[in-house]
Amino acid sequence: MAQISISNLIFYYEGSFDNIFDSVSFSIDTNWKLGFIGRNGKGKTTFLNLLMGKYEYQGAINTSTTFDYFPYSFNADKCLSASEMISFWKPGCEEWRVICELGKLNEEADILYRPFDTLSPGERTKIMLAVLFSGENDFLLIDEPTNHLDEKARECVKNYLASKKGFILVSHDRDLLDACIDHVLVLNRKTIEVQNGNFSSWWDNKTKKDQFAIAENEKHKKEIRKLKQASMQTSNWADKNENTKIGFDPVKEHDRPMSARAYIGAKTKKMQSRVKQMEKRIGREIEEKEDLLVDIEQSVDLKLNPLSHHKKVLVDFDKYSLRYKNAQSPLFDNLTFNLCQGERIALHGENGCGKSTIIRMILDKADYELPHSLNRNICDDIEAQGVCEIAPGLVISYISQDTSYLSGSIDDYCKEHNLDKSLFCSILRQLDLSRTQLSKNIEEYSEGQKKKVLIAASLLTPANLYIWDEPLNYIDVFSRMQIEKLILDYQPTMLFVEHDVRFREKIATRTIEVNI
Repeated sequence: MAQISISNLIFYYEGSFDNIFDSVSFSIDTNWKLGFIGRNGKGKTTFLNLLMGKYEYQGAINTSTTFDYFPYSFNADKCLSASEMISFWKPGCEEWRVICELGKLNEEADILYRPFDTLSPGERTKIMLAVLFSGENDFLLIDEPTNHLDEKARECVKNYLASKKGFILVSHDRDLLDACIDHVLVLNRKTIEVQNGNFSSWWDNKTKKDQFAIAENEKHKKEIRKLKQASMQTSNWADKNENTKIGFDPVKEHDRPMSARAYIGAKTKKMQSRVKQMEKRIGREIEEKEDLLVDIEQSVDLKLNPLSHHKKVLVDFDKYSLRYKNAQSPLFDNLTFNLCQGERIALHGENGCGKSTIIRMILDKADYELPHSLNRNICDDIEAQGVCEIAPGLVISYISQDTSYLSGSIDDYCKEHNLDKSLFCSILRQLDLSRTQLSKNIEEYSEGQKKKVLIAASLLTPANLYIWDEPLNYIDVFSRMQIEKLILDYQPTMLFVEHDVRFREKIATRTIEVNI
């Protein structure tokens, strides 16, 4: 066991207005199973890169530990197999060790010898994890391993990581974090904390701590109001006495002793001193109040504008089958279900079973205009049988899996999609994008921030039906809870694909299994 000690760490990107890390200090042990939690864009991946020595920084990172990082990079143009890339990813790694680790991930060794770019997201993830854990004495940095994985692959990765130790796991999947970690490293708004336990125990502690801080803050506010009232009253008295001293007339008030002027001055000075003391106390109270709330995640309630439709049934599938042309077997067969107003249906199944294709067929029926880079007519490649009908005049708000086409300024994006810029930016701010971020081009955003652009656009679009295809990939846990609350509050009609088990269990009124 070794320690990693962080002392007075300061880091900022060149040209940035704010520090990503500002005089941060903490220590962690290398035998921990450490979950790394924080908002999108707060510096989780940046910190992992600092450990890997990729950036210059101020302060100290003291450790004798060597690090390795998931995911490894690969060049899709070279059509190499994983077996050919292992030596580049992890020099000195022995292939037999990788094969042993693949067995623990329920995969056969033959996937090592197929072209890597032909493998599914789950197969790629499992190979990279197998290589990652095939070394010795490394502290492993695992950055969001379950994005784009179906539930079966997630469950496999979860069980595998639960059997390991000596890593930092960046993830927004609450189920994964609860199963795999024994400590949390949390990027709060102003501080970093290390705590024993998993996500749920940390969240319970945080909720209680936040509630206490808010209650204490209310006490401070009441005390401040009382102090301000007393300060104002005393100040008024002091001013009144000072005016009496200035207007003193010894001829008119000959019975008053000549020392009265000095007496009034002394009394006024005493009152003014009390005012200054109260002002100092008010200042201290305000500082304490600000310190109490410094790390509270006060998510703003989001709004939605769902539209009603004159038809009860909005989407109807009856004995529907899809097959790629020239394919021997269908994607799925005899799919039957309908989607009524007020329902929130989750399409569930393994990657490649046709969930996204079902969505594309609905969008095609509704003449929904996809972004240019996604606007390939898949109907030319698909043979369909059975019934797929949608209600006439159906208005759809859609979130795609893909964010690669996003580019340009927020202003350009709003003009292209006919969105009110001020409202759009307001939603992004509520989803925790900073004002500085809003001035950047979207291609400079993190993957989570790009997803928030799509979510904000969907929330701002009044619709009969909201179709969301894996909307939560890369989205931080605080925003996930914020979106859950929004949907439960407004109860829009939805058809969605999402592999976050807890989100699906909370949101779906019904789940439709799509089997290969």
